[in-house]
Amino acid sequence: MGSLIEARGLYKRFDSFVAVAGIDVEVSAGEVFGFLGPNGAGKSSTMRMIGCVSPISGGSLRILDMDPVVDGSRIRARLGVCPQDDWLDEELTVRENLVIYGRYFGMSRRACADKATELLDFAQLSEKASAKVADLSGGMKRRLTIVRALVNDPDIMLLDEPTTGLDPQARHLVWDRLFQLKQRGVTLVLTTHYMDEAEQLCDRLVVMDKGRIVAEGSPGDLIRTHSTREVVELRFGVGGQESAAEKVADLADRIEVLPDRVLLYTYDGDAAANAVNKRGLAPQGLLVRRSTLEDVFLRLTGRTLVD
Repeated sequence: MGSLIEARGLYKRFDSFVAVAGIDVEVSAGEVFGFLGPNGAGKSSTMRMIGCVSPISGGSLRILDMDPVVDGSRIRARLGVCPQDDWLDEELTVRENLVIYGRYFGMSRRACADKATELLDFAQLSEKASAKVADLSGGMKRRLTIVRALVNDPDIMLLDEPTTGLDPQARHLVWDRLFQLKQRGVTLVLTTHYMDEAEQLCDRLVVMDKGRIVAEGSPGDLIRTHSTREVVELRFGVGGQESAAEKVADLADRIEVLPDRVLLYTYDGDAAANAVNKRGLAPQGLLVRRSTLEDVFLRLTGRTLVD
């Protein structure tokens, strides 16, 4: 069906600070596309430009085959936006939040009411329709924020950290609802710090660091390209990681020494684990696991904390 979002050399500058340094992004209809990156990588700045609330500083950007500079209001009318914070009116009821939001898009009162009923059922909030938003749990507020972004039947839905702060049960419910939207053909663009969320939801994603794209592809492709099939985690006593690492370095394609464990990146984790035992080493803990998107993310962006 073609590209709904197309950016070429997209650039965003705030005075002397470059937030986005010339990236190329293309999102197809019906796709779930993700932006990953540490704090300050440029994800939110990119999302704000796509959402037509922040002007580009350079390059080109087309949304729904329109120019945000000229057609910003028309584009925004066809977007659904779920911000990182739940900007709900807590003095209104759950249903009123949806109905009033629908009126902003010029929908009739009847259409707003019908849409609110549909979305409350979709979010499993029908029993809370008459409750004040202030009385909802964090997970309920998040689900309400997500479905509020669907009031106008958007062509593209932008989700900024959709499950931040939710407990596992609430996260999985949100994942289920987003997957259902994907099956309906809604194009989703999201940012997340949860690597398992990106693996579960995204067809394709980019990893950003310092305003640039450092990797792009499906979760599986990124793991195959930037990591190994399996990882062996070895835990030794305090101060024993360095000496142990020297004895097992040849057992892996790549080795990483952390304060609390040694990571062996290999294509055969069981063989590497057996070799460790045959060398007479006795780790306090030994785990063989598949390589994940988090391994890729940390390799590409580093383990240094970014504030």
